[in-house]
Amino acid sequence: MTPVELSRTVLSAVRRAVDVGELDVSVPERVVVTPPRPGGCGDYATNVALQLARPAGQPAPLVAQVLRGHLLDLDGIGDVTVTGPGFLNISLRDADAEAALVRLVEDVRRAGQWYGYAPRAAGAVVELRCPREVRALVVADVVARLLRSQGSQASVSCEGPTPVDPIPVRWEQILGVHADIAGTADPAGDDALPAVHIRPVPAPADPLHLGRDAARWALLHPAGHDRPRLGGEHLVQRESNPLFRVRYAHARVRALGRNAADLGFGAEAGPVDVAPPDLLTLLADHPRVLARAADHHAPDVLARHLVSVADAVLPFLATVLPRGEEKPSAAHRARLALAEAAGTVLAGGLSLLGVDAPEHL
Repeated sequence: MTPVELSRTVLSAVRRAVDVGELDVSVPERVVVTPPRPGGCGDYATNVALQLARPAGQPAPLVAQVLRGHLLDLDGIGDVTVTGPGFLNISLRDADAEAALVRLVEDVRRAGQWYGYAPRAAGAVVELRCPREVRALVVADVVARLLRSQGSQASVSCEGPTPVDPIPVRWEQILGVHADIAGTADPAGDDALPAVHIRPVPAPADPLHLGRDAARWALLHPAGHDRPRLGGEHLVQRESNPLFRVRYAHARVRALGRNAADLGFGAEAGPVDVAPPDLLTLLADHPRVLARAADHHAPDVLARHLVSVADAVLPFLATVLPRGEEKPSAAHRARLALAEAAGTVLAGGLSLLGVDAPEHL
C-alpha cells in the first residue's frame, strides 16, 4: 500500500465512522500520511484525528480510537496505535507493503520522467504574467512547465511597457527563458486568459556568471518570498551544495546501471530488504509534490523535494551492487530497480526545473 493508497484508506475509515454515526463531521477531501515522528511507531502516521477533533466536538484521542477500530477492519492494515495527543500510527501487513513497493517501482519505471504527470485538462489555459526581471522570468518559465505537467496549457507574458530589447538575449541564450507574449499586459476584455501574477523577490544581481544550471537552481531553490543568494556556493562540487547532491545522486544511479550491466544483470522490481522507508514515501509522494508545486506556483517545493530524494537515496546506493565474491541475485536486481526509480524522479524533476541531469559527474 503506497502513501497515496493509505491516504484513501484512512479517508474510507473516516467515512465509515461518519456513516454509522460515531463521528459528526464533514469528510475531508484528503488526508496526509507521513513517516512517524520521533516517539511514533509503525510504517506511517497521520494527524487526521487532531484535525477532526474540534468539528466533531470530541477529544482527539477519542476520535483516534474511533478511527482505529475502522482502520483495523480494512485490507492491508496490520496494526494501528494511538500515540501522543491523538496521532494514528499505522503498520502495514508485510505482504501488502512488499506488493506496494513493487507496484511503486513498476509505476515509476513505466512512466519514466513523466511519472507524476496528469492528463491534459480540456480548456485549462493559464497566462502567467511577470515583471521583466531575471528571477521572475525563470520562475514563470518553471511554473509554466509545472502547469503543463498537470494538464494545463500555460503561456508567459511580461508586464510593463515594451522596451527595445524585451527579453535580453543573454537571458534567453544562457538561462533558456522566453516570454510568449511581450508588452503591456491588458487585464481588460472578456476574452482575456485567466492571469496568474508571478512576482518573486528580485535577484540581487545578474546570475549569468553561474551558468545555466547553477543560476536557475539559485533562483528557484529559495521560496519566492526569500532573497536568492548568487554566490559561488552553487558551483561547489561538495555535499554542502544541494544542487551538487541532487545531480550527483542521479549520476551515481546511472553509473550503477552501467556497472550492473558489466556484471551481467539488470533492474527488476521486487521486494527490497534494505529499502529506506523515507525514500519509498518520497517516491510515492512525487505526483502530489508536482501537483502542489503547480497549484501554488512554487518551483521551490519541487527543488526541496529533489534534495530530500537525493539525501534518502545516496546512502542506499552502497547496497545495490554485489560485494566481493557475492553473485548478483534477485535482491540486487530489486535494489537496482528502486535506485533507478529514484534516479528517474530526480531526472524528471531536474528537467522541469530546466536543470541538466548528468550521466557523469
